[in-house]
Amino acid sequence: MSVAATLQRAQAQASELRQIYRGILRVQRDWPAQKDRSHRLSAFIKSRARQLLSSKSAGPADLAYARRELDALREMLEGKVLEKVTQTICPVMNSNHQQHPLGEGSLMMTVLPPRAQFQLLDLSSQQSLSKEKVSTLTFFPTPVYPLSPKRQVPDHIARPDYAVTGDPISERKLRNSSQIEVLNKEDIEHMRVVCKIGREVLEIAKAAVQVGVSTDEIDRIVHEATIARNAYPSPLNYYGFPKSCCTSVNEVICHGIPDRYELKDGDILNIDISVFYNGFHSDLNETVYVGNVDETGKKLVETTRECLQKAIEFVKPGMLYRDIGEVIQKVADAANFSVVRSYTGHGVNKYFHCSPTIPHYAKNKAVGVMKAGHVFTIEPMICEGTWRDEQWPDRWTVVTTDGKRSAQFEETLLVTETGVEILTRP
Repeated sequence: MSVAATLQRAQAQASELRQIYRGILRVQRDWPAQKDRSHRLSAFIKSRARQLLSSKSAGPADLAYARRELDALREMLEGKVLEKVTQTICPVMNSNHQQHPLGEGSLMMTVLPPRAQFQLLDLSSQQSLSKEKVSTLTFFPTPVYPLSPKRQVPDHIARPDYAVTGDPISERKLRNSSQIEVLNKEDIEHMRVVCKIGREVLEIAKAAVQVGVSTDEIDRIVHEATIARNAYPSPLNYYGFPKSCCTSVNEVICHGIPDRYELKDGDILNIDISVFYNGFHSDLNETVYVGNVDETGKKLVETTRECLQKAIEFVKPGMLYRDIGEVIQKVADAANFSVVRSYTGHGVNKYFHCSPTIPHYAKNKAVGVMKAGHVFTIEPMICEGTWRDEQWPDRWTVVTTDGKRSAQFEETLLVTETGVEILTRP
């Protein structure tokens, strides 16, 4: 076989293997024992294999080496990991798990609790798939995570308009508006109260963080602390979000859904708290250490904290919202970290998210000038590696594409006549 033909075949194998890995990545949060190994394989797949197989000048020895490595990875992924997937994902008839067919010939995957009986079914035929057939598939599974039941809010607590339907109608009406609301004295006082509640809830959640605690347990603590203060947890059912806070571990940039993942020594965890009280929302988050975190992880977290602090110091009347990103980017670049571009700070008041939109990276095109009475968040997301992100099929969890860690801090801020008031700090 010619070198060109060998190259083409190896490239096809590499492409298929990357797709198989991406499918596996989307279910591995529910079997974390495979996470470290899969990330190491991902690093090889996305770097070494790509470098060797995309080079037209690669010689036969390079190609042979790459193919051997790819074959070994394929055997490991398909023979071991996919065997585990075959055993642990399915739409099985179970009273606790409802099936949601995705269409003719598609696969629906759901990870069930330990010791459940598993099988993998083709929904078009309702027949079990053999391991041989599974190993030939390229698929992007849609996980249905083993989440605890939706937590209930007492009837006497006031709710935002999306609490029942999941549709923030009033907020959506403002989607195309860039007008920034100037809050009056009464509204500002409401914001101070709800932001104080948000801070209290976050401190309670932080106190619960330790090795072995599940993120779902943190969500329970957040939920109970919120309703104990006669407030509503703003994330709950916002566009269908299933939990009362966001918990983002390690490579999760934001919007992580609390689940049965148990925190491990060395993790970094972001807890994002938002509460609704007396018609107003607050929004804040912090990244905390779980046990003994390595020096690079600490540097990432402390750099992110500094990014937020420097951005806050920039805030005062007359400043441009777009220039906040310049401040943050400078701090991140100096530490050789990157700034996430897909997610921004935002206005917050009677609406959970509204104008202004505040990118955290340099040379953005945000509009608006700061004025006294503006209330908004700054919430930089800083990454060890690439700033690029991808979203899991749960439509919420956002992760770094290279599997490296990300940290975030957030405060709700009020522009005053002379500068800034941090509403979510004690």
